[in-house]
Amino acid sequence: MGRVLVQVMPKPEILDPQGKAVSAALPRLGLEGFTDVRQGKRFELVVEGPVTPAVLAQARRAAEQLLANPVIEDVVSVADADAAVS
Repeated sequence: MGRVLVQVMPKPEILDPQGKAVSAALPRLGLEGFTDVRQGKRFELVVEGPVTPAVLAQARRAAEQLLANPVIEDVVSVADADAAVS
């Protein structure tokens, strides 16, 4: 079995209240040096068999048509989970 990782992030011009909350909390926890935080979504799609270029293309279509809201989000990556770890 293979796994495909899809990462979706809010478009840069979209307000990210969760990211702002995390950004404000970091210094209170003594974690300094971070200038901005954006929070996104990660999906893991499991497929039977290996992750091929055709599987990645199908996962990208799924990401663009279903997993991300194209009005406010961008699909930033679609990758073979095992290749991404290596």
